[in-house]
Amino acid sequence: MQPTQDEYEKAMIEAFVNKPEKTLWYQQAFSKFNINGIDTMKWVWSWWAFFGGWAFLLYRKQYLPALVLFILSLLASAVPFGGLLVAILAGCFSTYFIYKGYKQKKAEIENAISDPQKRIETMREVGGYNQWVVWVYVLFVTLLFLYMVSTMLAVASMN
Repeated sequence: MQPTQDEYEKAMIEAFVNKPEKTLWYQQAFSKFNINGIDTMKWVWSWWAFFGGWAFLLYRKQYLPALVLFILSLLASAVPFGGLLVAILAGCFSTYFIYKGYKQKKAEIENAISDPQKRIETMREVGGYNQWVVWVYVLFVTLLFLYMVSTMLAVASMN
């Protein structure tokens, strides 16, 4: 029995997200970006994106947006409150870039595979997330924290 279009779309999003507890949130977010077949950028808030920034996009396998956000974050750090502004923008728009990645992968899969069940299985393989990013990000934040502490101690010992 073939799934309905609605069931198929939900299954594809669930396979892409690959975290059952997050599927409903992404289904609702993705529905805001597609208005009668037209993709539009909307603000959908994500605390994970706000606090994780580029690492959140890397975690969700959105490599180019992650690189752009990383570079933007570095440049913005030279401006007062620039980092906060970038974090707010990341919190608002990162989910849209995840949606665009989903749409691209879905189109590729649908062009290559005709069987709906095989499409869903393939989406589960190519979608999902990078677990290693969590450990890299923890290491990055830890090293940054240690650098800041050692710099403050060095400055304090000079006085």
